[in-house]
Amino acid sequence: MIREVSSDPMDRLRFPADEWRLVEIEPNEGDVGTTETLFSVGNGYLGMRGNPEEGRTSYAHGTFINGFHETWPIKHAEEAFGFAHTGQTIVHVPDTMLMKVYVDDEPLIINVADLDSYERALDFREGRLTRDIVWRTPAGKRVQIRTSRMVSFTDRHLALMQIEVTLLEGDAPVVIASQIVNRQDGYTDYRRPDSSVEGWDPRRAAGKLAERVLIPQMKWQHGKRTVMGYQVARSGMTLAVGADHYIDTDSEFETVSSVEDDLGKVVFRVNAREGVPITVSKAVAYHTSRGVPCNELNDRCRRTLDRVQEHGFEHFYIQQQQWLDEFWRESDVEIEGQPAIQQAVRWCLFQLAQATARSDQLGIPAKGLSGSGYEGHYFWDTEIYLVPFLIYTSPRVARNVLRFRVGLLPQARERAQVMSQRGALFPWRTINGEEASAYYAAGTAQYHIDADVAFAFAKYRDLTGDVGFMYRDGAPVMVETARLWADLGFWRSDKDGSRSFHIHGVTGPDEYTAVVNNNMFTNVMARANLRSAAMLMREMQIADPAAYERVCHSLLLTEDEIEEWEQCAESMVVLFDETFGIHPQDEKFLTSELWDLENTPDDKRPLLLNYHPLVIYRFQVLKQADVVLALFLQGDQFTREEKKADFEYYDPITTGDSTLSGVVQSVMAAEVGYHDMAVQYFLSGLYVDLADLHSNARDGVHIASTGGVWNALIYGFAGMRDHNGQVTFDPRLPDDWPSMTFPLAIRGSRVRVRLEAEQITFTLEKGDPVEVSVRGEAVVVGADLPVSVELHGQGGRLQSLQGSHPLIGGRRPDGSVIQAVVPESHPQEIVVDEG
Repeated sequence: MIREVSSDPMDRLRFPADEWRLVEIEPNEGDVGTTETLFSVGNGYLGMRGNPEEGRTSYAHGTFINGFHETWPIKHAEEAFGFAHTGQTIVHVPDTMLMKVYVDDEPLIINVADLDSYERALDFREGRLTRDIVWRTPAGKRVQIRTSRMVSFTDRHLALMQIEVTLLEGDAPVVIASQIVNRQDGYTDYRRPDSSVEGWDPRRAAGKLAERVLIPQMKWQHGKRTVMGYQVARSGMTLAVGADHYIDTDSEFETVSSVEDDLGKVVFRVNAREGVPITVSKAVAYHTSRGVPCNELNDRCRRTLDRVQEHGFEHFYIQQQQWLDEFWRESDVEIEGQPAIQQAVRWCLFQLAQATARSDQLGIPAKGLSGSGYEGHYFWDTEIYLVPFLIYTSPRVARNVLRFRVGLLPQARERAQVMSQRGALFPWRTINGEEASAYYAAGTAQYHIDADVAFAFAKYRDLTGDVGFMYRDGAPVMVETARLWADLGFWRSDKDGSRSFHIHGVTGPDEYTAVVNNNMFTNVMARANLRSAAMLMREMQIADPAAYERVCHSLLLTEDEIEEWEQCAESMVVLFDETFGIHPQDEKFLTSELWDLENTPDDKRPLLLNYHPLVIYRFQVLKQADVVLALFLQGDQFTREEKKADFEYYDPITTGDSTLSGVVQSVMAAEVGYHDMAVQYFLSGLYVDLADLHSNARDGVHIASTGGVWNALIYGFAGMRDHNGQVTFDPRLPDDWPSMTFPLAIRGSRVRVRLEAEQITFTLEKGDPVEVSVRGEAVVVGADLPVSVELHGQGGRLQSLQGSHPLIGGRRPDGSVIQAVVPESHPQEIVVDEG
C-alpha cells in the first residue's frame, strides 16, 4: 500500500542538492540521531557514526567493528527445547573521535555555539566527512575550525582525523584535547554514567548489558602515541586501539598526555596567534581477534600507526580517492536531469561500499556499521538485497560475503540437528553463527534463510562463472541446504493417485503471518534450492569428477539422494486459488479477515509496535512483500498474468512496515505495468533514511534498503532479469528521466548500459564479448562499437491501485464474505527492565 513520497522530500534549505556530496549547512539538535547515521563513515570492518568531534551534542556515540560482540544468556520466561540460548550484541569499541576545542577555556558545543557559518559534508568521491565552521566565542572572537574524518578503504584497520583551528580575530589560548574513551561500559567522556534511556522498540539494540563488557588488559603511552587493550568479558574477543598525534603550528604549544584504564588523553595547549593555523592530525588503528592476546594486537596497532608515520596522511587520502574512483567506475548509476535523486542514489551506493568493502569474509550487519540497531546482527537481507549488487559491481566482495556463510556451515549443521532435521539450518539472525532470535515464530521458523543463501550462491556462479569456488566451497552449502528441505518436507498422496511435496510449520518473509503451512515464498525458493543443488552435482559429475567424488565422500552423498531432491522439487506444492485467481501466501491465508489498512490511523503504524502478534496473525495483512518477492526472484516460473493478479491482490494489504518491502514492490510494479506506483515505491526506498520515513534512521542505515535501491533501478526501471545466468532487459524508464547509465560485471567482462526512452545501448569496456537479450532480441556486445537496440515504448501502463481495494466483499470458496476490519487496541505502558 503506497504512502506518497515526494520526488525530493529533503529540506533543501538545510541539505542542498549536490550530486557527489551529502551537505548540511545548518545544524539541528532535533534530529541529531538521524544525521549521526547519515554522516557516518566506515569500510565494512570499522564504522564511526557522524558524532561531532567535540562530543556534544549527540544522540548515540558509536564506533563499531564488524563481528566484535558480547554474548549473554537469553532468559525465556517459559523455556522449551531448542530455543535460542545465546544472545549476541555488537560492542561499542572505544571512541577515538573526540577532539575537543577550547578557546579562552570556553568549550565549543555546536548546539549552543554562535556560528557565523557552518557546513558539514560527506564526500562520496573522497570518502571523507568534513566540517567547516566559523565560531564566535562568548568573548566575541571569531574562530575558524575545519575537521576531517576518514575510515580507510585500503587499510581496513585505519582511521584518520584532522582538526585545524585558526583565530580570525585576536590572540587566545587554545586547547585541543584528543581522547580515547571506553563508552561501552556506561561512562561518558566526563566520567559520569550514561543515563540515557530508550523507549521500547524491537528493531533497536536491547539495551545495556548488565555487567562490565570490556575488561582492561593493557595500556601504553609514549609521547603522543597511546595504545589500550581490552578483552570482552563473555565472548572472549580481544581488541587493541591505538592513536598517534601530530601537531603543525607556528604558535607556541605544550603537550600533556595521560592514560587510564578507560580514558587516554593527549592535550595540546597552544598560545594561538591571529591568522596562524593549528593543525592536529590523529591516526587511529583498531585490531581485533577472537582471542589473540592484547599484547599482540598492541603490536599490530603500532605497526599500522608506523605506516602512517612513514607515509603521511596525504598518501592515504590519495589511496582513498583512487579506491573510490574505481568503485564509481564499477558501481555508479547515473540518472540524467534528476540532481536530487542522483544525490540520494549515490548516497545509497556509498553506504553499500561503507558496509561491504572490507567486510573481508565477515557478514554484513543489517545496519552496516552506522548504528547498533538490530544489535549488529546479520540477516537474510544480505543474500537477497546486497549480493546481487556485489556480483554485478564487485564480484570479489560478493565471494567474500559468501565465504562467510561457508564458515558458518558447522554451526548451521548443529542447529539443524537441534531442530530434528538433516542438513544445515542457517540462523535467522546471528553474529557468531548461533541463532540469536528469542522469538522463534518470526525467527527460527523462517527456514527460507537456507533457500536465500543457496539462491545467492547459485546467482554468483551463474553470473561470474567462478566454478572453482562453487565446486570447492559452494557445493557443501548447496548439498546441506537441499538436504534440509528434503527432510523438512513430506509427501502426501492426492486423490488422483499423484504425490505432492509439502512444507509445514514455517514463516515466510512476511513476519505478520507466522508458522504456517506451505508458505508460497518458502516453497518456491526451496524448489529452486533443490533444483540448483541437483544441477550442480550433475554438472560436477561430468565437469570435475574428482571434485564430485570429494563432495560425495565428505558429505556421504549418494545418487539416490540427488534423485530425491529432483523429485521433491518437481512435486513441490505451489498453491493457487481458482476463486481469486492468485497464489495464496499460505494454506489458511485467504480464510482470514482483512485488515483495513486504508482506515488504520497513522498513530497505529507500524502495527508491530501497537498490536500483539496474535492480533496481527489473525488477519490478512503483510509486514512486507512475500508472494511478490517470490515472483521477482523466481520470475521465470510464473506468467505475466499471474504476476499482475498477485501484485494487485497483495499490494493493498502490504503495510510496508518493513523497509525491505518498497523496493521489491517497485520492481514488480514496473514489470506488470504500474509505472507510477513503481516510482513511488522506489522513492520510499530511496529516501527511507535520508528523509527518515520510518522514524528510526537514528539507529543506523537500512543497508538492505540501500541495496534494494540498486535492485529497483536495475531490475525495475532497466527491466533486467538474470534467470539461470541469462541476462535480459525489458525497460521501464520513468517518464521524466532522460536517461540512466550503469555498469555490469558479467562473467569477467564489464558492460556499460545506457537506457533512454527510445533505445538501450551497450558498450563493452573490458573482457570478452557478452550476449544479452532485449525483449527477446539477442544482442552480442563486442569490443568494436556500442550496440543499440530501438525501444518502442516502456511497456504497458496501468492506472495506479491507490485507493482501490479489490478484496473488500470478496467471497471465499465456501461463499463467506471477507470483512475489512481495524482491530481496536488500547494504550499499554511498556516497562523496560534496565537491569
